[in-house]
Amino acid sequence: MARLYFLGGENVAKQDAKEINVSAFEDAGGAPDVLVFPWARPSCDARYRRRKRLTEYFRSIGARSVEFADYSESFEETAARAACSDLIYLTGGQVSTLLSRLRKTCADKILREYSGVIVGRSAGALVLGRNCLVTNRYSGSPKVVAGLERVDFSVKVHYEHSKDDLLLDYSEKEKVYAIPQRSAIVYDNGVFSFIGKIFLFERGKKIRINAS
Repeated sequence: MARLYFLGGENVAKQDAKEINVSAFEDAGGAPDVLVFPWARPSCDARYRRRKRLTEYFRSIGARSVEFADYSESFEETAARAACSDLIYLTGGQVSTLLSRLRKTCADKILREYSGVIVGRSAGALVLGRNCLVTNRYSGSPKVVAGLERVDFSVKVHYEHSKDDLLLDYSEKEKVYAIPQRSAIVYDNGVFSFIGKIFLFERGKKIRINAS
């Protein structure tokens, strides 16, 4: 079973969730070989401008190597690279884009079977859950899309209190962990730990969870 990090969001340029990534790197051996899936944004080729920034960031906190999964490579090639990595990192962006690419390439199978450390940031965190809850200022209810079901719960990233009514209503159907920016849930084979402010919405109620 993988050790999963659900990161609510981070400004990578500011490195404002560095301590969470450092913790994940330590769990992955301290000097991990990192495989990044940058597929949550339409532009994910070798010219993806955020690659250099992310590579330098991860190198600065101890990564031995940082590679990027290539959307054009075969399933076998991606699976081989995942097998050689200590940590898989899923970036933020568009949930629908990320899910579509993972399923089209069968990389969703790789993520379901991977037993190392997985860090999902923003959209990357959403897809690891049972369902992906996507809210915006124009929607009266969250858009719900089936996730990869690495866990039996769903999360809401970039959590703000203004979305409470929507989450309270939805929690009548299933429980949701709401994760603000620079906060995270760590899940390891049924055991939770929390970094920062986390809120649980369940059966129409909101509960503040204290970080361990």
